[in-house]
Amino acid sequence: MPFACQAPKHPFFGQGLVRPLVLAHRGGAGLWPENTLYAFERAAAMGVDVLETDMHSTGDGALVLVHDPTVDRTTNGSGRVNHLTLNQLKALDAGYYWSEDGGRSFPVRGRGITVPTVEEVFSAFPEMRINIDIKQVRPSVADQFCRLILDFGMVERVMVASFNSSILREVRRLCPQVATSAGKSEVRLFYALSLLSPRAAFLPAGCYALQVPIARKGLRLITKRFLTSARLHNLEVHAWTVNSGPQMEWLLRLGVEGIVTDYPDRLLALLGRRLGPTYQRS
Repeated sequence: MPFACQAPKHPFFGQGLVRPLVLAHRGGAGLWPENTLYAFERAAAMGVDVLETDMHSTGDGALVLVHDPTVDRTTNGSGRVNHLTLNQLKALDAGYYWSEDGGRSFPVRGRGITVPTVEEVFSAFPEMRINIDIKQVRPSVADQFCRLILDFGMVERVMVASFNSSILREVRRLCPQVATSAGKSEVRLFYALSLLSPRAAFLPAGCYALQVPIARKGLRLITKRFLTSARLHNLEVHAWTVNSGPQMEWLLRLGVEGIVTDYPDRLLALLGRRLGPTYQRS
């Protein structure tokens, strides 16, 4: 894998985007049932810049947007995603457990909300930027996913993420024209080298962003030095998952390029950006 001293410009970060980016975590999991078309539609109408979501495959090979390896937490079903067929998955209520009052009420139960496929989301949002985190390691979905990105003309609209750097290396090999963020081991190396010198750090070619928490295991990751090193390498820094106003304000003052949040309405308000004209709360 070749390494880049400085990432080139990529269309994903191009025309029409204003920094800092508002990335709706799982479509805005604090406002709507996560990783559903219901959430994505409302986040897009609200005016977010990027829909952030997660991907697994079903037992019969469909690529679906769901965070956990099982459906137990978010649907009225149970079992592993990759042990269910797409038809079995589609029969489940993906809004069943979502509540905004701590479980006293479940306002979107029984409203036909399902786990979406990648094809459904690409078809519904051809103009949106979408950040897709590959959660599944085995069997690999990289080849099938790359083909879908190409088939739907989403090369400039999708950024691929994963904690697993080996998955990202496979994606970069199969579809090098698609933007990726850094995996966990790549972030760790970049951070360590940036401590030696802001110019010493590097990332694999094809990597365009560092998507990291503010801190990990008591170690502050997002610092002025880290941001300086990222900028020297033409890399964006996106902080996740940030839901408190004071933390958002601190990150904005520090100058991160994006914030991933369950409550995109809070971040949009801090940025003074009006909600989109077609947005509705429920």
